[in-house]
Amino acid sequence: MQYHRYGGPEVLSLDEAEEPHAGPGQVRIAVRAAGVTPADWYLRSGMLQELLPVRFPHIPGLDAAGVVDEVGEGVTGTAVGDAVYGLVPFLQLGGASAQYAVLEAWAPKPRSWSFEEAGGAAGNVETARRVLDFLQVAEGMTLLIEGAAGGVGTLTVQLARARGLTVIGTASEHNHAFLEQLGAVPVTYGPGLAERVAAVAPQGVDVVLDAAGKGSLADLVAIAGDPGRVVTVADLDGARHGVHVSRSGVGQAHGWAGLEEAAVLADQGRLTVPLHAVFPLKEAAAAHEASAGGHARGKIVLTVP
Repeated sequence: MQYHRYGGPEVLSLDEAEEPHAGPGQVRIAVRAAGVTPADWYLRSGMLQELLPVRFPHIPGLDAAGVVDEVGEGVTGTAVGDAVYGLVPFLQLGGASAQYAVLEAWAPKPRSWSFEEAGGAAGNVETARRVLDFLQVAEGMTLLIEGAAGGVGTLTVQLARARGLTVIGTASEHNHAFLEQLGAVPVTYGPGLAERVAAVAPQGVDVVLDAAGKGSLADLVAIAGDPGRVVTVADLDGARHGVHVSRSGVGQAHGWAGLEEAAVLADQGRLTVPLHAVFPLKEAAAAHEASAGGHARGKIVLTVP
């Protein structure tokens, strides 16, 4: 699945592409499932072209799961035939929504996850791990997540709970029971958030993640009491509020360790990947539209025949 120019979902087309190969320190997989993230349609629309221009034709998709069929020079501990999940090389800005994809960071696919679940996990695991490490979270702290029912939010809730944090998550009321199942204390987003958070956390909030990008940073900073305790992964204009805008460090400090940690938690029954919807690769345009709608509960995934 690729596109030859910037534009809406209609620019996506199913085409033949040059086969990728694993370079040093990489593996190639026969893709079984690939995640769809906001970054995919940000890039496709051209809204990031000044910061992160893509080369055409461009294959979207940052994370995938599948079976290793090619191992690059210097790779140890992984062999052809292994089922893995992971992340494409960061500088490629895509490549997962295809029959074959090269990964630069990966881990064994948890036995407890389907390929669809694993295909949508790696990017959000990397994001959650990066944010939690940046915020220097520790057991006993309280984390507020704006947009806790989405792909990033659901994984961050669980990874934070595994570290011993209390997690408060904003979501629509129809998602409150869902968040409770994940271990979060749900509150409704929107005006009056500070009062609702204070009611469930009278001791205050230590750190905040904005995973929604809905213009609430000023309120989140007020709740935290310090912009240095707030991180956004969804509001590119967050720096004007003094908060940290966290961008991916795929395959660097967080890639390997975060994926391995998540795989262990998954097989302990402590980490799940809620799926909002699963589309076949040929319906990637519909998957992008669903992601851009901003109301996904969990992850959107493409399956590859």
